[in-house]
Amino acid sequence: MELMMYILDLVGTAIFAITGALAAGRKQMDIFGVVVLGCVTALGGGTLRDMILGNLPVFWVSDTVYLLVPVIAAICTFMLVQRWKLATRALMYADAAGLAVFTVIGFQAGFQATNMYSIAIVMGMTTGVAGGIIRDVLSGEIPLILRREIYASASLCGGTLLALLTYFQLPSPLAVSITVLTTLTIRLTALQWNLALPLFRIQENKQETLQSEQVDAAEPKEHE
Repeated sequence: MELMMYILDLVGTAIFAITGALAAGRKQMDIFGVVVLGCVTALGGGTLRDMILGNLPVFWVSDTVYLLVPVIAAICTFMLVQRWKLATRALMYADAAGLAVFTVIGFQAGFQATNMYSIAIVMGMTTGVAGGIIRDVLSGEIPLILRREIYASASLCGGTLLALLTYFQLPSPLAVSITVLTTLTIRLTALQWNLALPLFRIQENKQETLQSEQVDAAEPKEHE
């Protein structure tokens, strides 16, 4: 099981590095920018998780394979995209796969460190979304979790499901597989059908708003 989780972790790291590289490509960054964005996307969530849990040194310092994988993945993405045009939604689909995998990895790390389901769920969500937040900020985009996207909520559902399956002592490989597929399905379904969470809107009194605008317009403006 430990070998399976290690391989799954490396796969998730590579996938998130690819999403970072693709985001860099959309902003026409050079190869250095591609590698940097790929690495921070792949390693950002796990780094934050380990710092919160006190698992120091963080995972990629203890095992430099985690640093090598995103560098290679980002460079390969840079080279391949020069030859083949990717679908416009490739970034979203790759990001969904990374989200599903990292949710499981983060949950496992949180549960092993604290043996608490609530903390494990939060760590799963942190691992899943933090790297994407850093990627979006550095590439000048509004982070997905701040848009009308079913993104962090998909990770939350996946983490909660894994907590339930773990509580009922379902075999770990089966529980992990179910959780990854469920999280991925939720995210991809939201992308396919443009599903979103409800917005919070404050209904203002139009008459009061109009009167306030009229008062503001009637007030004399100060001259310098």
